[in-house]
Amino acid sequence: MTTRFGLAILAYLLPSFALGIAWHLLLFKDYYAALAIYRSDIIVPFGFLAMLIQAAAFAWIYEKGFAEKPGSPLLRGLVYGAFGGILSWSFTTIAVAAKNLMASVPDYLVIETAYTVAQWVIVGPLTALAFAGVDRKETAKA
Repeated sequence: MTTRFGLAILAYLLPSFALGIAWHLLLFKDYYAALAIYRSDIIVPFGFLAMLIQAAAFAWIYEKGFAEKPGSPLLRGLVYGAFGGILSWSFTTIAVAAKNLMASVPDYLVIETAYTVAQWVIVGPLTALAFAGVDRKETAKA
């Protein structure tokens, strides 16, 4: 695993986990409690493991699909953030709303969409920064 790939994993994992804990368990704890969607004894290590798997998958997606695209790292990060945000939103928000019991689907969609936007505004540019300076020779070796 290259250093850049490892940094890209951290660029997803660290802010996503920290924001997830702050967002779901502190800042909007009462909002989520009113939705009655989460178990009272959440299993934080499962959330961390899920994010670690996602981090590796999204780092691979960035490396293969965005690292060599033209433009500045910021532009690549924002485009990747839009892509990752939409993909993530489909399985963390839309799919959950479709199958889980909750007090209000519209309220859930609002709060989780806001979380996903906040997450990917941070993760997209950080991932691009992790891969900044990648050239074709380096990615061809990977």
